[in-house]
Amino acid sequence: MKGILKIYHPDETLKYNIKSTYCKAIYSNQKHFLEVEIITDDGLDHVDDDSLQYNFPQILLQVNDFPIDSPEIEGKSLTINDTEDDIYTEVDLFDDEDAFIYDNELLFDKNEEGELQVIWKGNIDDFYTGSDNPLPFRLKCEFKQDEIVVDED
Repeated sequence: MKGILKIYHPDETLKYNIKSTYCKAIYSNQKHFLEVEIITDDGLDHVDDDSLQYNFPQILLQVNDFPIDSPEIEGKSLTINDTEDDIYTEVDLFDDEDAFIYDNELLFDKNEEGELQVIWKGNIDDFYTGSDNPLPFRLKCEFKQDEIVVDED
């Protein structure tokens, strides 16, 4: 497993397993930018039938073109708050619903195996019940390269 996303709804803690991750520092026009993409698994085996999560089996969280000081992000803590002019974060619910994330804090370090990982904390719109109160979330995942196995027959 690459990681887990927990959304703390007042009625239940929603848990999403991470399916794929992507993180890269890009150099463009003499500036560095961060890109992060995290997609949850759409499996619901671990979810109760009456869970709020059942209507939203998969979520994509992204950071795009966020300016950073250097390409080295290990050991860095970044705070990302979108404005009307600068939007760096995006949420895709794979549905017609819209959601936004706020007060994003990303902490990059290495795990016991030496792989880069992120702990991402923030708040997300309550797209489950539509209340006006954003829900806190916490995500922890690693950016371990997938091993591709090719069967030779």
